Amino acid sequence: MGGCGRRPVPVRALSAWHDRSVDVNAPELTARRIRDAQPGDVVEFGRYPHQVEGTDRTPISWQVLERAGDELFLVSARILDCRRYYDEATETTWRDSAMRQWLNGAFLSQAFSEAEQGIITPNRCDDNGNGTPDTVDRVFLLSVQEVRALTHPGQGHGLDRRAVATPFAIQKKSDGCHLYVYDKTVEKDHVVVDGDRRGCSWWWTRTQPQAQNGTASRAAFIGARGDVKSYGRVDIPHYGVRPAIKLDASSRHAPTES
Repeated sequence: MGGCGRRPVPVRALSAWHDRSVDVNAPELTARRIRDAQPGDVVEFGRYPHQVEGTDRTPISWQVLERAGDELFLVSARILDCRRYYDEATETTWRDSAMRQWLNGAFLSQAFSEAEQGIITPNRCDDNGNGTPDTVDRVFLLSVQEVRALTHPGQGHGLDRRAVATPFAIQKKSDGCHLYVYDKTVEKDHVVVDGDRRGCSWWWTRTQPQAQNGTASRAAFIGARGDVKSYGRVDIPHYGVRPAIKLDASSRHAPTES
């Protein structure tokens, strides 16, 4: 998944993250929005808890990063959860990480119906770290290369990579994971979403820039101000998850029910 040949993506306002214009009670409209989506758009696909209690099934909003023919490259508009990259502070790879196992197991099953899973296309993930193996995944995290090519840290070409979280993602979990949300007075650590001033949070990438001999105990993450940082210890319980997927958006396969 290299950055070659990518065209600049129009900048979209952060308020688009809360675009509720897709009527989830009108499946045909949802399917048409997916089929017609272009880079910079926001579409809804799948469902995942957003509220503190975690009992809701709220539609997931996705930012469209790229379109290649009928294939859409999407990343969740908000941080959906807080999880460790790996369960302990040890050398590992993206291939062997607890994060990858969860995304392609429990998250995939919980977030998407069988019909929705049917249009998620397997994606070859490289840029996972020096010497680390490539993988083929249906759900994954963005790589550092993809982040830099397709997003910006507050201004520039592409989409704003600074991220806010759902109330569910912020809520402390039984395994000790607890997303840190910037709540200080520094304006650069905040964004305005639908008129509300919200503190940003860190979120994981899959890339391990410090990998040596094919493994590493750290992975890169995106800071509150959108900068790429390479020193995230894999067992840190305070970083967020923004899943990424690729969809077959052709009219022949787009789902008509959510």
